Amino acid sequence: MARITRRSLLVSASTVAATLSVGKRFSFSQSSPNDADDLKLWYTQPASQWVDALPIGNGRLGAMVFGGGAIHTNAVKDAKGEPTSGPVPTDPAKETLQLNEDTLWSGLPVDGNNRDAKNYLSAIREAVLQQKNYHLADQLCRKMQGLFAEAYQPLGNLHVDCTHTGQVTGYRRELDLASAIAATRYTVDDTQFERIAFSSAKDQAIVLRVSASRPGQLNATIWLDGPLEKSVKTVGGNRLLLTGKAPKHIAGAGHPGGEDPAVFSDVAGEGMYFAATLQANIQGGHISATGNSLIIKGATACTIVLTAATGYRGFDKSPDTPQAVVTQLASRQLDSALTHSDSTLHERHIADYKRLFNRVSLTLGPNHQAALPTDQRLANFASAPDPSLLALYFHYGRYLLISSSRPGTQAANLQGIWNYQVQPPWSSNWTTNINVQMNYWPAETCNLSDCTEPLITFIEGLRDTGTRTAQEMYGLPGWVTHHNIDIWRAANPVGMGVGAPTWANWGMSGPWLCAHLFEHYRFTRDREFLRTRAYPLMKGSAEFCLAWLIDDGEGHLTTCPSESTENDFMAPDGKPAMTSAGCTMDMALIRELFTNCIAASKELALDHDFAAKLETARNKLIPYRIGSHGQLQEWSIDFVESTPGQRHMSHLYPLYPGNEITPRGTPELAKAARISLERRLANGGAYTGWSRAWAIGFWSRLGDGDKAWESLSMLMQHSTNLNLFDTHPAGKTSIFQIDGNFGATAAIAEMLMQSHTDVIDLLPALPSAWPSGEVKGLRARGAVEIDLRWANGKATAATIRPDLSGEYRLRAPAEQNIASITGKGETPLRKNSDGSVAFTLEAKQIYRVRFA
Repeated sequence: MARITRRSLLVSASTVAATLSVGKRFSFSQSSPNDADDLKLWYTQPASQWVDALPIGNGRLGAMVFGGGAIHTNAVKDAKGEPTSGPVPTDPAKETLQLNEDTLWSGLPVDGNNRDAKNYLSAIREAVLQQKNYHLADQLCRKMQGLFAEAYQPLGNLHVDCTHTGQVTGYRRELDLASAIAATRYTVDDTQFERIAFSSAKDQAIVLRVSASRPGQLNATIWLDGPLEKSVKTVGGNRLLLTGKAPKHIAGAGHPGGEDPAVFSDVAGEGMYFAATLQANIQGGHISATGNSLIIKGATACTIVLTAATGYRGFDKSPDTPQAVVTQLASRQLDSALTHSDSTLHERHIADYKRLFNRVSLTLGPNHQAALPTDQRLANFASAPDPSLLALYFHYGRYLLISSSRPGTQAANLQGIWNYQVQPPWSSNWTTNINVQMNYWPAETCNLSDCTEPLITFIEGLRDTGTRTAQEMYGLPGWVTHHNIDIWRAANPVGMGVGAPTWANWGMSGPWLCAHLFEHYRFTRDREFLRTRAYPLMKGSAEFCLAWLIDDGEGHLTTCPSESTENDFMAPDGKPAMTSAGCTMDMALIRELFTNCIAASKELALDHDFAAKLETARNKLIPYRIGSHGQLQEWSIDFVESTPGQRHMSHLYPLYPGNEITPRGTPELAKAARISLERRLANGGAYTGWSRAWAIGFWSRLGDGDKAWESLSMLMQHSTNLNLFDTHPAGKTSIFQIDGNFGATAAIAEMLMQSHTDVIDLLPALPSAWPSGEVKGLRARGAVEIDLRWANGKATAATIRPDLSGEYRLRAPAEQNIASITGKGETPLRKNSDGSVAFTLEAKQIYRVRFA
């Protein structure tokens, strides 16, 4: 077994990154560089660093397309998360695809549970509930922590280095969201060159095409490399094969061993083998294998098809698949993809992608800045607010989810499926104290319910590992998971004694993930899914929570230890502490889980006795409390906040994405939630992209469209990279974290339509900056699809398409009424005291709404 040092990682990565390049494209007739297309991100220069490249993906295979750029010359970052070197100069004649495969992770299945943990539980509860010694509780919580999780790994890099005799002019690179194709175009003398790239879900391959407008003008070198490579070789005259092995362990920055992060082993199963293979087919000219590269001379076009495989066999199995077998898997997939012509690969990709993407459309008024590159539009946002850029951002969020989460793949992680580092920020794993949940907030409302399947499968795996954690660490039934999860479905509290309990010991991710299961049912009304998949998972989580609750000595049930995610409070001695009892988010998540289980029990006509137990316990949970500032308390005790501008706002969960607090149903609590939000933002909160996205969701649920627009503007100005990636501050720079993209996409949908109270609310938080617009294809709970058009701030038309027959409720925007709903004939309307109307619809019919 060998340990690789940070220095050796830097050396190998610099060799990789200094020359990164890639390319592809099909025909010049597809689109013109001058097209003013609302669904394109486009730029007039190559990416100068990884985070500026353009992402493509099929859920499993991802790539960052540079358009001539190169990534940072390091595969790791320092302890503060800052790059140790700057961007590399770019060459538009060279193309780079940095590659990922979603099962390529460090490590292997291990039992990360601390079996001594249960011995400290009673002492922690005594310290909190009787002694009020919160510092002691913090110390004892560290003694319950287990192993850290593993890290998502880079697959490698594909390079296409074109050589030209003249100067490059007319450069443009773009990502077309309508087709999921990244393209680069430029001219040398009188020849146009084009590169396109896409990742096909249908054929499980990344396809590149590099072409010239004049015969015989394409001369290029194709090569592969990567920070984890063991070998690169040619196979025949037109194939390349890269093989390697993931580390046995990666220590995250600041973790024990983080100064020498990667541990490699030659033992099978101690880290997985992987392979990436490609074939280059040319039109005209000649191709030959030279060394570890393919050389193209005098061609007109070249199509490269790349596939990949890893030794991953499941979260509970050793990744000991031999290298030869892994290579064979990648080769077989390549052979399969190559049974199709270039045009057929392209057509199959487009049809598969559009099936998902074309379900929803959104316009937010005219696009007056379409003639400007996307980075310039973003830079101008403060001085020239651009609602149409928000529409592009919304579609980009849907694109990213389609590209990073498909049935049969892993769930989207902290960076979706895109990562170039061996030691990525927060290990690029699944952080479940909001981040992975936020990744899936837009899935149901934005008509991508299919894309939730990886999350559901993810939860099913956690049920298995979480059952073991519940038994070994707490001696309790059911299943439990904590805040940090990897591909091996680590369910234990991480930290190894050095983690802050406020994140390491937080143990409520199970109930939060279960909320997604019941929401999937509410949106689809798929009773078989509820019966066979969702309810058993929900019940197991509820069994743990029921056993986890204890009497607080004041007539309520509470949780202890309890952490408000990544926040702390001022203890009675005036010093910050983290661990207490009955944090507001704990109560909200458990109350919601119990409520959903009770509803499922009734819907499925089973487990009535268990539902009765849950109802009894739910009625004894600590109620929401209003503090001295009029705010919704974050803790069951009205502690002084040690970090008033904390990015996490966990106590506002019942406002969003939960549904217990609403302005109509619980006005006093809604007012308190608003005060909490205002205080947080006034003290500098929402300084990360994902936190700002959460704030937009809060304002949407509070019905304040102008405040939501204000936060959207802040998101664009301070937390959005030039390729529209969401960012997170890291020292003097920012890093990519995908959750904010998804959170803001979901929040935009919430501004236009809400259904969490079982009433479909139209334009509940429309900002004055969006006086006119149209959205089609949003989904509401109850399995119904909505189209909506508005002008001058008023709804002008709406269409309802229910999947199922039944009763629905609809509420018009403020100061408007529902005049009529017409299908085959006019539908009778019944007015309700809350301003909504109730009506009965037939499945698969189209109904048009007229407003007054």
